[in-house]
Amino acid sequence: MKDINVLVINCGSSSLKFQLINSKTEKVIAKGICERIGIEGSQMAYTPAGGEKIEKIFPMKDHTQAIKLVLDALTDAEHGVVKNLDEIGAVGHRIVHGGEKFATSTIITEDVMAAIEECNDLAPLHNPANLIGIRACKELMPSTPMVAVFDTAFHQTMPEEAYLYGLPYHYYEDYKVRRYGFHGTSHSYVSHRAAELLGQNYEDLKIIVCHLGNGASVSAVKHGKCVDTSMGLTPLEGLIMGTRCGDIDPAIIEFLCNKEGKDVHQILTVLNKESGVYGLSGDFSSDFRDLEKAYHEGEAFAIRTMHTFAYRVAKYIGAYTAAMNGVDAICFTAGVGENGPLVRTMITSYLGYLGIALDEEENVKRGVENIISTPDSRTKVLVIPTNEELAIARETVALV
Repeated sequence: MKDINVLVINCGSSSLKFQLINSKTEKVIAKGICERIGIEGSQMAYTPAGGEKIEKIFPMKDHTQAIKLVLDALTDAEHGVVKNLDEIGAVGHRIVHGGEKFATSTIITEDVMAAIEECNDLAPLHNPANLIGIRACKELMPSTPMVAVFDTAFHQTMPEEAYLYGLPYHYYEDYKVRRYGFHGTSHSYVSHRAAELLGQNYEDLKIIVCHLGNGASVSAVKHGKCVDTSMGLTPLEGLIMGTRCGDIDPAIIEFLCNKEGKDVHQILTVLNKESGVYGLSGDFSSDFRDLEKAYHEGEAFAIRTMHTFAYRVAKYIGAYTAAMNGVDAICFTAGVGENGPLVRTMITSYLGYLGIALDEEENVKRGVENIISTPDSRTKVLVIPTNEELAIARETVALV
């Protein structure tokens, strides 16, 4: 593989996460995050490989200033990891929504940026911030090749019957209202890694990936292609999540508008920010560590919430087993999937029909890549820590 340093940029509306990765060794040379961009009290955390974490408060009025601070940190005489920006061979940008325009990662051009901007309506909180990050990097590193890696691209292999909604077809033709799915970089990385761990060809397997974090989604990967996923037009559909409701009867929105005297925008805020396990637990917490502790303490709200969450995941696994006419492996990833032995036990308790038997000694481990099913389990169950940054770096190197 080409030996270059790839800067991976992930811009949120007021944050910027970054990693500098060497493409040959795939080691992280430095990483960090800029927070509260454009807000009072903005700060940056920066950690060079083998060094101490450095946290500083900097005024950052916009993403351009934040990226300049990142590049200054990477080239700093005392704590930097490269002598100058010429040692950064490419930049990979995470883009949340590519619509139907992008089924693969792509070199960023002015035309590509315009096409990303056309998808802003589909991801109003994310795509504009992603574009700001691209423009900031282009301003400061004009000769460095840049690649857009899309959350939605991996799911573009879904067949028509999986991505269409039961709406008048002209809504799809006119506005591209359909299922897109998200977390695609994670689902791709984890499903490929599962095949490697099992010592089998990726194209021969039927894999279900459960990306369970504050945002959560499930995907069905059949013979190397995604054939279905739980998130839809937006990341609100699908599983119950940290603060998002997941699947609900759409008539609930009008019902609550009338009962509460609120408009659609206000109710959507409730569905996105006040629901999920946070809402189910009576506003106790959206953090599964808090909920797991309360569960073990016998708190009724935590027991109710954890069982409801696990049941929804198990239903999707069952549905995707049917969609693929079988499953060879089920993978757990992201914060909850990697670190939640209780959640994994509760979900797999529904899956006896798949011949699953958990190895309890392996399952109690947190954040460790391993196979947690017993050797005689008919369907294999794996925990695979996701590495979206590495996946973005690989996609970037492949194109530049």
